Amino acid sequence: MQKSYNIIFLLLLGLTVELKAQDPQFSQFYAAPLYLNPAFAGSSELARVGVNYRNQWPSFPTNFVTYSAFFDYYFDEYNSGVGILLLSDVEGQSGLRSNSVALQYSYQLRISDKLIFRPGLEGSYVMKRIDFSNLIFGDQIDFDGQFKDMTDENFNADFRNNYFDFSAGGLLFSDKFWFGFAAHHLLTPVNSLLNGDAELDIKYSAHAGYKILLPTSTNFNYPGGYRDISITPTVQYKQQGKFSQLDAGMYFNYEPFVFGTWYRGLPFKPVEGIANHESLIFLVGVSTNGFHIGYSFDYTLSKLGIATGGAHEISVRYEFFLGDPRKPPKNVRKLPCPKF
Repeated sequence: MQKSYNIIFLLLLGLTVELKAQDPQFSQFYAAPLYLNPAFAGSSELARVGVNYRNQWPSFPTNFVTYSAFFDYYFDEYNSGVGILLLSDVEGQSGLRSNSVALQYSYQLRISDKLIFRPGLEGSYVMKRIDFSNLIFGDQIDFDGQFKDMTDENFNADFRNNYFDFSAGGLLFSDKFWFGFAAHHLLTPVNSLLNGDAELDIKYSAHAGYKILLPTSTNFNYPGGYRDISITPTVQYKQQGKFSQLDAGMYFNYEPFVFGTWYRGLPFKPVEGIANHESLIFLVGVSTNGFHIGYSFDYTLSKLGIATGGAHEISVRYEFFLGDPRKPPKNVRKLPCPKF
């Protein structure tokens, strides 16, 4: 059965060369802040390092696996944040792989006593390739259904594509709410692996939320006399070419634990007459001593069904002070958005 999927993928490859590609996604989008928006570079006002792992449709041989790693730092004396983001995305048995490295810069501008604005820029280099070693071709199949190791297929093209890209974003926030926006792939680079002219569409995104502290957050038995007990409704909207997506839900914080649930889909924008319900997302996380560890599961609502295995996602992040301990970061307004 797995080999049959490989054959089907090869047949579809020629039909999909001109189709518009979509970016990989993370359900824990705030646990991948630099991937979400370059304006988040240095937003913790500490040194921060993190990794993310996502496995979508693990029950299918044509699953999608995405890895990311990042580091960012805030330069207090320059009101500036810098970051580096590494991303690797592998699609299906063909080994269709995309690797990228991105450098980011953001600047923190205090508009008033209650508002801060952070614009951010990103320059990246992307490397795409496809590996046919896992695919099965017609001349490898005998009449008795047995498979041979070698194929006589001769490919005249190098199935690789490397390009530069550019993105930008902004983030406006106070101590209770935030609103961010970003535009990725502003250079609309050619995304084809077969010397085609298919361009990668610009991805526009907007994300916002509001943190509501519950009265029990003041707890004199907790270190510092304050315990984060809150609910935080959040929303994210993305548009890339003809594809669009909405994530809406909320977090419940009971320090050091956090729980979350979201709905992903656009029911008011059906696809070919079918309601666009994609998944329900459930999250559990813990934060302690600078570490933030989260796990989430996407329960598939679309016609693909839960037989796909849904999607599993793990995030790990560590925040720490880097520099002269006698000069801690300025006590500016803390960004209220979640860490998962």
